[in-house]
Amino acid sequence: MFSSLKAGGILMIPILLCGVIATFIIIERCFYFYVIKKRDVKLMYDIKNNLEVSNFDAAIEACNRADTPCSQVVKKALNCRTWDERDLKDVVEAEMTAVVPRLEHLLTPLGTIANISTLLGLLGTVTGNIKAFGVLGAGGTMGDPALLAGAIGEALVTTVAGLVVSIPALIFYNYFVSRVNRRIAEMESNVTNVVIKLTGRV
Repeated sequence: MFSSLKAGGILMIPILLCGVIATFIIIERCFYFYVIKKRDVKLMYDIKNNLEVSNFDAAIEACNRADTPCSQVVKKALNCRTWDERDLKDVVEAEMTAVVPRLEHLLTPLGTIANISTLLGLLGTVTGNIKAFGVLGAGGTMGDPALLAGAIGEALVTTVAGLVVSIPALIFYNYFVSRVNRRIAEMESNVTNVVIKLTGRV
């Protein structure tokens, strides 16, 4: 295994580094989305019960405990509950826009890794082929078979390594983007229900 990686040459270092970073991001984001989903379910249960008895302090405390993007927006709505309905909606919309980056955290680096890993593999293919042609050019008809095999091996290994890193990174990037969109839709629904209750329409 190590010898195969070594055959890929110097470009294997950035490719492997991209693989390590992508693995960290994927694990961190999977854990993050699992946690906030679980916390938001409990949050909305607590909010519903507290708003039914107009216990706003307990509702705000529930938001503090949850510490999710949704809880941040709900807390803002609770703190501004005495405002005019139009102003309340405006401040809630502004807060929702402000918390979206928390959901999208690290997704840009993951998308970049998905793209750059393929390019690094392609670069390794090109440099490996250049070396192979250099061997052929220097050695007449066939050149040194060992050097030729090493150059071709470098081209193939970097290509495979780049794809091995890029494909999972791209799959998880698209998956996390869909999770972000889903969380935003659920957050909008939850916050809308809270605003409706605060404005006394139910």
